[in-house]
Amino acid sequence: MTPKQQLESFIDKFTPQVAAQTRSAFAWMRRKFPGATVLVYDNFTALAIGFGPNDRASEAVFSLAVFPQWVSLFFLQGAALPDPHRRLTGGGKQVRHIKLVPLELLQDPQVVALLDAEAKRLGLAVSSGRGKIVIKSISAAQRPRRPAAARKSR
Repeated sequence: MTPKQQLESFIDKFTPQVAAQTRSAFAWMRRKFPGATVLVYDNFTALAIGFGPNDRASEAVFSLAVFPQWVSLFFLQGAALPDPHRRLTGGGKQVRHIKLVPLELLQDPQVVALLDAEAKRLGLAVSSGRGKIVIKSISAAQRPRRPAAARKSR
């Protein structure tokens, strides 16, 4: 399987609604940062799809985290990012996020301004070309990717 096919199989584990939201958010981020390297972690708690300048996780700038009922956009160094409109949530020392409910928040001018500022600050160039997809890890044990009600009706 190619890395793209593997990513698709990870997304397919979610409900059709969350899978569609994930694919839309992923496509939007790929258009916004076409040269970014995509780092994929099919973790215990969530599917994480990172975007960075190379395949080093420590240099990733953003990630989409896919949970059973929603998708969140994470700013991996977001605590240092000026956020005058208070769009970012989280209280840790480093990471901030935006729960993409509704998904259209990804296109909100305030969110786009945060993405642009963070990409510039951390060196994620808006370049041409197509960055590669790298499957970094697949957890053997995973929480269910669908809410209990969706698992029963499946």
